[in-house]
Amino acid sequence: MPRSLLDENLPIALKRLLAGHEVATVKDMGWKGIQNGALRALAQQSGFEVLITGDKKLSYQQNPAGRMIALVVLSETQWQVVRSGSDRILEALMGIAAGSYREVALARPGLVRRPPPTRPENG
Repeated sequence: MPRSLLDENLPIALKRLLAGHEVATVKDMGWKGIQNGALRALAQQSGFEVLITGDKKLSYQQNPAGRMIALVVLSETQWQVVRSGSDRILEALMGIAAGSYREVALARPGLVRRPPPTRPENG
């Protein structure tokens, strides 16, 4: 199982859902506020094999050539959405190759529309 780092833009509770994986958060490591390329480089130097983030721009901002750390980008960062898609995240982590990129599409639940209130009839 790859050693993974959760970016600070993701819910910390995701760490508990990734059972069987060695996962640390940016907060655990004392790296809050370190941005994008610097975070990716620091994570790689510290032996992390995967950076899990919600920052969709990260893959475009940094040239992945020569990088050994894989990048898993979640389409949503809201806890309810991430929690309901944890099986997809786990699937993305299975067999991920060094330096690769995977985007995990997480679906927001549909809106539940309430019927309009009924008006009392004037009698």
